[in-house]
Amino acid sequence: MPEQPEETAGPRTQATSLQEVAQAAAHAFDLVPAGPDEPGARNGLAQRLETDPDTVERDLIKLVLTIVELLRQLMERTALHRVDVGDLREEQEERIGMTLMILQDRMAELCERYDLTMEDLNLDLGPLGSLLPRDSG
Repeated sequence: MPEQPEETAGPRTQATSLQEVAQAAAHAFDLVPAGPDEPGARNGLAQRLETDPDTVERDLIKLVLTIVELLRQLMERTALHRVDVGDLREEQEERIGMTLMILQDRMAELCERYDLTMEDLNLDLGPLGSLLPRDSG
């Protein structure tokens, strides 16, 4: 029976890695440490989202559109994979293609309405890179 490879990352390395990820997420979402007198502020770990009342609607739309775009891209990749393996009938391919095109058009309309670009929806996750894949062309 082949030996299982030993874990190369010890507890200290894993903790450092998790701390880097937490810092990247905090930076990506503009989180700031909660003050010591704020509810839930234990050991300086509690954080809050810095918001501006004047832009709350746009910020909420940005978050929703980011999630929808992520799901749209995942659905598109799944559909392309199913087409590649011949898992769909021709009419299913056409319906999925049309649905994805309409969704992309609606996304563009909403981005325009709220003065957002698709790049605005691509959150920077620090060392992890960007949330959405960047267009190659």
